[in-house]
Amino acid sequence: MTRHGPMNEFCWMDLKTRDPSGTAAFFSSVLGWDFAVDEEDWRRAVKISAGTCRIGGLSDLAQPVYPPGTPPHIAYYLAVDDVDHRTDLAVANGAQLVVAPFDAGDQGRIATLIDPMGAVVSLWRPRGFAGWPVSTTAEGTPHHAVLVCEDPARARDFYTRTTGTPLGRASFRKAGPGGTGTGAGAATGSAPQWELALAVHDPDAVIRRARAHGPDLVTLAGQGGRRVARLRSPEGLTFLIQARHQGYGPDR
Repeated sequence: MTRHGPMNEFCWMDLKTRDPSGTAAFFSSVLGWDFAVDEEDWRRAVKISAGTCRIGGLSDLAQPVYPPGTPPHIAYYLAVDDVDHRTDLAVANGAQLVVAPFDAGDQGRIATLIDPMGAVVSLWRPRGFAGWPVSTTAEGTPHHAVLVCEDPARARDFYTRTTGTPLGRASFRKAGPGGTGTGAGAATGSAPQWELALAVHDPDAVIRRARAHGPDLVTLAGQGGRRVARLRSPEGLTFLIQARHQGYGPDR
């Protein structure tokens, strides 16, 4: 197996939607992503690319594999060295097992958990294709992952104990009053969830394109070079948007 970068980083996402065509049209318009059937995949899965980089997939929640009423969401996959061992450690450290480890065809081995903070995460030992690249200049590519929760220190410790090392390219932030997070990194009124920050060359252009679809689809936080935009699709799928040169701040 070949990894573009180290283990213990998020490396793939799956947009699970009830409106595949509308979701693809929105993110293509706003971020320039390309959505296309992977002709080399026996499942004929829809893959998402930013430039030449494959960064995720698109799944239709109308398919019978999904329970009725499953809400639109984004599944994130964390690359680990041993799914079975890391799943056992996660459960021992307070996680709830949702889907036990299984072999996903030629895609690798996967398990899905709810961490002690309430955020869903999938552990993935990739086979063959290893996920998104860790460094690229393409527009709209993954930069880092953010988890807003009540106890960032506990969350950080859980993932360190589970994977055996601090997560790479991840930030843990304190939720604000009423359980909502601070700034653009918070999914207001929702349970804790991982969100992905995307790097773009011109955040203002992304904001303009998003607001052309609806004035309430972007929330802004921060100022100047630290400004971050939170992008929400009409169906409620969210990403953080930041300038490509901007790093991510310390956990808080």
